[in-house]
Amino acid sequence: MKNFHLPLPEQTYGQLRAEAERAQVPATTLAREAIDLWLRYQARKARHDAIAAYAAEMAGTVLDLDPELEAAGIEHVVKAGRKRK
Repeated sequence: MKNFHLPLPEQTYGQLRAEAERAQVPATTLAREAIDLWLRYQARKARHDAIAAYAAEMAGTVLDLDPELEAAGIEHVVKAGRKRK
C-alpha cells in the first residue's frame, strides 16, 4: 500500500467526512473505493472505445460481421429475452 497526499476543496472534504461518518467507515476507505471505482470505469470505457473504433474502422470490409451471423445473433437474443419473462 502506498500513501498519497490529496488536497481537497473544503466542500469535497466536508462531504467526504459527512459520508464517512454516516457510513461509519474511515474517510480514506471511502476515498480509496471511489478512486478504484473511477479507475475501473475508465478502463471499461477505454476498452469500449477501442472496440467501437475498431468496429467503425472495419465496417464494410471483409472483417465486418457476416450479415447472416449478425441476423442469427439478433434472433437468438430476441428469443432468449422472451423465454426469461
